[in-house]
Amino acid sequence: MTGWRGLVAGLTLWPACALPCDTALLLAIDVSNSVDEAEYRLQTDGLADALADAEVVEAMVQGQVMIAVMQWSGVDRQVITTPWTQVMTEADAAALSVAARITPRAIRLSDTAPAEAIRVALRQFAEVADCARHIIDMSGDGTPNAGSDVAFARQMAERQGVTINGIAIESLGMAVTGFYLRNVVTRDGFVVTAGGHRDYPDAIRRKIIRELARVIG
Repeated sequence: MTGWRGLVAGLTLWPACALPCDTALLLAIDVSNSVDEAEYRLQTDGLADALADAEVVEAMVQGQVMIAVMQWSGVDRQVITTPWTQVMTEADAAALSVAARITPRAIRLSDTAPAEAIRVALRQFAEVADCARHIIDMSGDGTPNAGSDVAFARQMAERQGVTINGIAIESLGMAVTGFYLRNVVTRDGFVVTAGGHRDYPDAIRRKIIRELARVIG
């Protein structure tokens, strides 16, 4: 097996060799119509760089953190591109970073339906029920133009004890940030604003560090 699928298959996938896990973090990346190929690459490179950051790597290893990646867009357009992977060593983190960088875009030409993305993300946590915390990391550069009520999906997350945090990628003003604050993030969650896709790499790094802050201490 070669390419990005081979790299993912070679990682420490749950439940094999599983150790106590502090945080299960599902990274949900917007790949809707508003995201062009250059912007998609900024997101994947930014995620890869964040997963290779020394401070992030230390936190992931210390917390035996579980990571999964999902690409999302329209109502029936959600793809798990990296299944749950436990980061037990620096080598695990390095392999995860490489896999994130070379993962191809799974969805094209589709709408923006964050409620359905949240619903699909919530179902993934059944596989990592033993982790102490469950977090969805939603990134997006727009408001919905398809799908069901986002606030209701957020309520589902709160009932399940899942935290939703957000990265709002802005092009003009703070409309996406405001939408995420009002409708997407849970009461225990937060939003990081990226001033365009070029600011995404720094935003995702800051966000993951904040999410794993209790591990770092």
